[in-house]
Amino acid sequence: QVQLVESGGGLVQAGGSLRLSCAASGRTLSNYAMGWFRQAPGKEREFVAAITRSGGSTIYASSVKGRFTISRDGAKNTGYLQMNSLKLEDTAVYYCAASQFSIASTVRNYNSWGQGTQVTVSS
Repeated sequence: QVQLVESGGGLVQAGGSLRLSCAASGRTLSNYAMGWFRQAPGKEREFVAAITRSGGSTIYASSVKGRFTISRDGAKNTGYLQMNSLKLEDTAVYYCAASQFSIASTVRNYNSWGQGTQVTVSS
């Protein structure tokens, strides 16, 4: 199995930017499709973005499309989520996840998860 550790979260003002990282160990991350999910207080976990093994295709939730960019670096065995033009409603714990098969927007398709990193957007 692959182990995942997120980092890069923190406190940022509305309109600012953050880059989240997802470092993999135990397996080569390029063998997995990768996704990002988030969970805000009192709400269920929701899909944010996903990327194929090769990085050739991506999908995004409508709420972040045009503002967030998912990417990966095979040499560093790490995935990334670049978040620009952050809004108060982006505040949540962000999780990275890996799938042995195709990218997907549903939780059930991912079988490895990181511990999460807190992103807080202030006004």
